[in-house]
Amino acid sequence: MALWEWLLDLADRDMLWIVHAFGVVCFTLVAAIVASKVVVRIARKAEDTNGLWFALVLKALQPPLKWLIWLVGLSWASYLTHRGAQLELLEAVHLVRQVGVFVLVAWFLVRLVGLGEQEFLAPHRGEPSDPTTVLAVGKLLRIAVVITAGLVLLQTLGYSVAGVLAFGGVGGLAVGFAARDLLANFFGGLMIYMDRPFAVGEWIRSPDREIEGTVEDIGWRLTRIRTFDRRPLYVPNSIFTQVAVENPSRMEHRRIYETIGIRYADADKMAPIVADVKAMLLEHPDIETEERVLIVNFVTFNTSSLDFFVYTFTKTRDWVDYHEIKQDVLLRIMAIIQGHGASVAFPTSTLHLADPITLAREASAPAVSHEGKDFPRG
Repeated sequence: MALWEWLLDLADRDMLWIVHAFGVVCFTLVAAIVASKVVVRIARKAEDTNGLWFALVLKALQPPLKWLIWLVGLSWASYLTHRGAQLELLEAVHLVRQVGVFVLVAWFLVRLVGLGEQEFLAPHRGEPSDPTTVLAVGKLLRIAVVITAGLVLLQTLGYSVAGVLAFGGVGGLAVGFAARDLLANFFGGLMIYMDRPFAVGEWIRSPDREIEGTVEDIGWRLTRIRTFDRRPLYVPNSIFTQVAVENPSRMEHRRIYETIGIRYADADKMAPIVADVKAMLLEHPDIETEERVLIVNFVTFNTSSLDFFVYTFTKTRDWVDYHEIKQDVLLRIMAIIQGHGASVAFPTSTLHLADPITLAREASAPAVSHEGKDFPRG
């Protein structure tokens, strides 16, 4: 009875709104907890039933939904105090609720884009997507969401969006001139995303600059490259619009191009050696013989050797495997040369002497003295 009398006393004093506001806050707390747990359960069940994208939407929705419930609940509780509040305060509460809803929607969309990126790049996918494309699309979507949300908020706060856009058009020249390097890097990154000369994870190098390594990240201003000595190299994107870029990661095969010389004394064995080397390459399991050129020919009379060259391609593109295959090919070529009784040439010089009998006779002739100097007798 004491509690009932206290409540009646509150009603008589026109203070019952406090009880209502407290009840709304408690209800909001319970609703936020229940909604969060329900969303988590549904998301897990969706993952188990292959409803992957529905689960991603629920995961992205969970934190914004909880805050949305709190926003609605607190604004509702504030309306219960209208008897003692001014009209301006109620309008402020309404404006805060609108802004909060727009911010939470933008937060939900940004979270959804991030979760989508993670899913596309997840290693458990059968065919993972191109990281460069996924990251580029994700960044563009985030920018679009943020810009749209900003314009909507400005309109909600009473600012003219048309005026803001007009100011951006007039001030764009000054801003562009002041930040021309930043804009050059931005459009350089955009060209990389559109033309796709390289992607994240690929090995690139430039013959014009000392740029070589594996691409780790392509940003809107910088591209991060990990060099082969494991140092990070940060290259402004505008550089890639001015230099040539080679992408060895996209080669179809690796080339073996070697010139090998044998001695002049083994000239009669050149033809069978060339024929056997070519036959060996045609039968080698790691040499591409159907789609690529295979050449083994005697090419030149060199200073101290007779040279033939080997021009062929391996099936692999892997750097380590390529050198293993190349080593095997060179060892087989050396075995073929030795099998024909020939030898690989090395730099030599031949000294031609005159008749040794004449030299011996001149060396044994006595010398005469002339003005204190000795000269051989002519």
